[in-house]
Amino acid sequence: MNKAETAVATFKQGFNCSQSVLSVFTEELGLDGQAAAKIASGFGGGIGHMAETCGAVTGAVMVIGLKNGMSIKDSPFKSNQLVYEAIDPFIKEFVRRNKSVKCRDLLGCDISDHETLLKARKDGLFQTLCPKFVNDAVEIVESVVK
Repeated sequence: MNKAETAVATFKQGFNCSQSVLSVFTEELGLDGQAAAKIASGFGGGIGHMAETCGAVTGAVMVIGLKNGMSIKDSPFKSNQLVYEAIDPFIKEFVRRNKSVKCRDLLGCDISDHETLLKARKDGLFQTLCPKFVNDAVEIVESVVK
């Protein structure tokens, strides 16, 4: 299986979209998988079921930051410019494929409302729609970050 397929399989095992995207990059990033799963755990459902930025997108942004971002130990002359330069084409391609990065737009409903969240679960929206977003996020991040 490639990374995108593995991320979708991870999502189908019950991890959220953000965890699923980040998880397939942990080994190459030298990141502990358990810690990564915990870090990304609050980003599913558009950040804590607030229906804002899709968790697959936030997971991909975490990967971009881990690959190209500055750390506390970096010199003050390094910047996050490489991160921003990679995020721009990532977002543009994700929007081209899916029309939005907002969870509520992607799902076609606002899961920040508890009743709507329950209906989305009952209607199987997460199982039918989200695997594509996870797949797309991984494919795109692989193409924009080397």
